[in-house]
Formats: sequence, structure tokens, C-alpha cells
Amino acid sequence: MSASLPRVSVLMAVYNAEPYLREAVDSVLAQTIGDVELLAVDDASTDQSLAILQQYAKREPSRVRVFAQRDNQGQAVARNLALRHARGEFVCMLDADDWLSPDALELALRQFTSTDVGCCVFRLLREWDDRTEPYPMPLPTTQPITGQEAFRLSLSWQLHGLYLVRRRIHLRYPYDTSCRLYSDDNTTRLHYLHSPLVAFCQGEYHYRQHPLSSTNAITPRLFLLAEANLSLKRTLEREAVSPHILAQFEKIRWDNYKGQLRLFHLKGKRLLPEERLRVHTMLRTLYGSFSRRPRVPFPLFELRQWLGSLLRR
Repeated sequence: MSASLPRVSVLMAVYNAEPYLREAVDSVLAQTIGDVELLAVDDASTDQSLAILQQYAKREPSRVRVFAQRDNQGQAVARNLALRHARGEFVCMLDADDWLSPDALELALRQFTSTDVGCCVFRLLREWDDRTEPYPMPLPTTQPITGQEAFRLSLSWQLHGLYLVRRRIHLRYPYDTSCRLYSDDNTTRLHYLHSPLVAFCQGEYHYRQHPLSSTNAITPRLFLLAEANLSLKRTLEREAVSPHILAQFEKIRWDNYKGQLRLFHLKGKRLLPEERLRVHTMLRTLYGSFSRRPRVPFPLFELRQWLGSLLRR
């Protein structure tokens, strides 16, 4: 890397990622553009993740910077620490168990031909041990779309959330720390919404799939989606977005809430008794946050959702 500031900053939150970490870091250092920096934050790992990162920082001090948190605080806090130290004009996140194709950042940068382009979306490939599948997006990706359209598509994840974004947008909307999971969901939607245009490229983001990830295991964290959705609603209200956008999101939020309630009744027995009580109390409280909901008390509504989930099994 030259003595000038890097053009791209890659943010990586790391927690017990030892089996995959080298592949992720190597994919950043192997980019076909040289002016890239990696800012990795170890979130109190108990394996050798921090030692591995420190080896890279010692070997590539101008390209790899490492920060360590004494307590595990979650991905949002870790990524925001990296973001505060980012020097690049553009920023992207890379999970510690994923990797980028060598030309991913170069192809993304080519799409910022106009100052109106705020984000460029990578081509997302989902990686299992035995197969690779492209993320299905039912829209043409040859031309940019408006930020409002990207926001609308991201509500139901017809448009995924892995992209390169201008740092000024990311600094204005850092990761949502109100929830330990799904913080990047909220951030993605705000980045899209506040980009006049969102472009696409063929640079590949390889997204590793494994059943023990935090969003697949049955733990209380899995039920934080409803809380994260409420946090985004409040942010959109503060941003004074149009009533149409709010109505769109409220429909998605209601559908997600019903899905979480069904999941709780189908899988909640795997939780410890105190965990079940905590999740149930949260879901009951969140029921009151919807202005348009069935005019029935929560226990009756909950029973209807439970019965409906049984019929759909």
C-alpha cells in the first residue's frame, strides 16, 4: 500500500473464528487493488483468533490494524469501533468466516462513476460444504436503482445487504447497537434509503453457511428480530421518512413478529425455563407496539398463531 490513505476500509468483527479466519483475512490482502485496509476487532475470543490477527498485523502493519475488546459486546459494537478508525473513502464489512473474490473491491469501485451512487451491491454466493448457490434476487442488476427502491426490496430481503458504501454515509448511520443480532439489517436499510442510487457489480462475496451460526441455533438471541425491527421503526420515524415507507415496513414488521411467535411455539421448548419466560414476556410487550393489530388480547392472539402454526406444519 502506498503512503497515501487507503481507498477502501474493510471492517471485520471477530469472535472465535479460528477455523475460518485466515481465509477471510487472506481474501482481503489478495485484492486486485492495493489501497485496501483491514480493520479487525477481536470481540473477546477464547480461541486463537486474536493471536492470528496479531500475526497478520505484524506481517502487514500498513494494511492490517487489530483492536481487541476485553469483554464480548457483539458485532455491532465491534464493527463500530473499526468504523471509527476507518480511513478509506469506501467501506464494507466482511464476516470472519466469509471471504471475497480477489476482484470484488475493484469491480465494486468501478460502479461509483457518479456521486449519486452511494452503495454498490456484491454478487452474493452462499457456501455450504458441498455446494455453492447464488443468492436469488428477482431484479435486473445491470443498472443502478434508486435508494428508495433498494430500501423497499431490502425489507423482504429481495435485495441482500452485502455491499460497498461511501464512508460518509456509513459514519452518519453506524451499526445499530440496540440489539446484539440483526444490527446490520437495520444499518443496511438506512444506507440504501439514504443513497440516491444503488449500483451492482459482479464482485463476489462468499457467505459461509453452517447450522451452528448465531442466527440458526435456538437461543434467546434468535428472537431478537422483533426488537431489532422496532428499533428500525423508531429510527425511520426520527428520520421523518414518508408515510408510505413506514407503512411498507410496518407490514414487514408485523409479518416478522408473527413468524417469531410461531417459531417460539414450535421451538421454544429447547430454551431453558427462564429463557422461555424472558422471550415470552418480550413478545407480549412488543405486541402492544403495533397500531394495527387484531382487536383481541395477546393471549387469544397468541393461541390463534399457535394453532395456525400447527396447521402449517
